[in-house]
Amino acid sequence: MTLEERGLLYTARLECWENNKLPSGAEQLSDVLGKPINSELLKSIEPFFTFNDNGISSPELDSYRAYLDEIKEKQSRGGKKGAKTTNSRVKTAAVTQINSRVTRRASRDSLVQSSPDKQSQKQYTEGSESYLDKNGVDPLDEELRTPASECTRCSGEGCGWCDG
Repeated sequence: MTLEERGLLYTARLECWENNKLPSGAEQLSDVLGKPINSELLKSIEPFFTFNDNGISSPELDSYRAYLDEIKEKQSRGGKKGAKTTNSRVKTAAVTQINSRVTRRASRDSLVQSSPDKQSQKQYTEGSESYLDKNGVDPLDEELRTPASECTRCSGEGCGWCDG
């Protein structure tokens, strides 16, 4: 095939993929493709297409489109089947969860067990979210505080980073 014939073949295949068929007349096909098409060019692409009164179609592309539609249909059926299974599990779990919540509320039993281990020496002040020792000092602040004699920022004059 010449470059012009290959270009027509490729362009016609793209148009058939998008629009399923092309007009069968050379003049109408020229209008659709935007390039002049003569009958000799049409004869060069005849082996790749089906020509009839309704238009030009590609059996290869029609077959491939049917194959893709079949795959989509199988995926759709599988997805619906999976969704049905998942949704039935979710409904069952939700009913179980609701029933177990009602049972716990009705019994008024605490699910929290107190620990026999000795509790921490640190005291938690409720609402302020700070951990203070028995003297009311945050131990982390003590760890981070630098002695005034070692402070490189203020040379011991007091800067907030040291204890001076």
